Amino acid sequence: MRPDTIPGMTSNTAVSDPGASTLTLTWWQRHVRRVWLAARLALLAATLAAVAWWFLLAPVPVATYTVAIGTVDVEVLGTGTLEARVSATIGPKVAGLITKITADQGDRVKAGDTVITLEDTDFKQQVAVAEADVATAVASIERLRADRLRAEAVRSQAVLTHQRLLSAAASNATSAQEVDKAAEALAIAEAEVSRAAAAIVEGQKRLSAAERSLDYQRARLHDTTIEVPFDAMVVRRDRDAGDVITAGSSVLQLVSLNEMWITAWVDETELAKLVEGQPARVIFRSEPETEYPGVVARVGREADRETREIIVDVRVEQLPANWAVGQRAEAYIRVDRSASVPTLPAALVLVRGAQTGVMVDDAGTARWRDIAVGLRGRELVEVTSGLSPGDVVVRAAKASSGPLRDGRRISSK
Repeated sequence: MRPDTIPGMTSNTAVSDPGASTLTLTWWQRHVRRVWLAARLALLAATLAAVAWWFLLAPVPVATYTVAIGTVDVEVLGTGTLEARVSATIGPKVAGLITKITADQGDRVKAGDTVITLEDTDFKQQVAVAEADVATAVASIERLRADRLRAEAVRSQAVLTHQRLLSAAASNATSAQEVDKAAEALAIAEAEVSRAAAAIVEGQKRLSAAERSLDYQRARLHDTTIEVPFDAMVVRRDRDAGDVITAGSSVLQLVSLNEMWITAWVDETELAKLVEGQPARVIFRSEPETEYPGVVARVGREADRETREIIVDVRVEQLPANWAVGQRAEAYIRVDRSASVPTLPAALVLVRGAQTGVMVDDAGTARWRDIAVGLRGRELVEVTSGLSPGDVVVRAAKASSGPLRDGRRISSK
């Protein structure tokens, strides 16, 4: 027996137990896992609570609009181009060489101003020839008139000779043969007078033809200078000095500034609303932020069979500083108006089923309110019942917030 071993006594020497250590570690792992799961569940519950509070209880930021008294305009839209009621293309009536053009694009010209000149040497020569023909015809008539005077004088002498011989024959102072010769001379003299008169008529006709030829040549000479037919602005120049052009070619494009309008295309379904004299506002695409006053000048009477649109001419009472014929513009024609009525932006009006209404601010809470609307404009609507001036209408400030619910707490921006 070993000395350090006494029967009946326990030894203080530690004895290793691998099985007990394994059990202890497994219990701690299970405990940590339960704590971690509980923490995750608590975090999830807190997150769900926060989300629920945010979406169900937190105030929704809103934009507000205070109902006010205003005017609602009902407008019909037409899209078209700027045109001139009176326009012209000017060019020569005769072919020739352009020697001068005194107007350019953008210039203003007055009626009667000479703006185009052609080379006119040949035309002047033709006029000179025609003038000479007229002078010749006039001289010929003068000669023929002298011939007629001579013939009339011969006839007068023949008449006297014939009468004297007839008296002598009555007293047997002359022979019948002498009387016959006097009668023959008288007949010849009368024929000469008739021939001279006919020659004068023929000469007058030649003179008339020569004068007409002269007028024609002068007109052709005048056609070498082209004048402005009315007060206008030059919007296009197609030719320059030195060009040889044919008759009828375009040199300048003119428009009268007395009446400019938008030739607008409007859907035919709006035809019953349109009449001449209705006010309008014109917005040019070059100046989208500026409105120009206008008025309906005339309404078309033929619809396009493809687009089902009609032309409405809207007279523009004021033009932009810079404009161009043919530029695009929108014409908003006012066909109805309600003045001094409660108004509301059309975007705030809600339709839910058969109900029309808005959301109003009721002491920090969104409340549904039924309304009735009258005229509907492009931006504003007329409120005929359900709202009064001063009522505050709200809508969600952010599209991501979705539509407001009745009873939801709100906060103004």
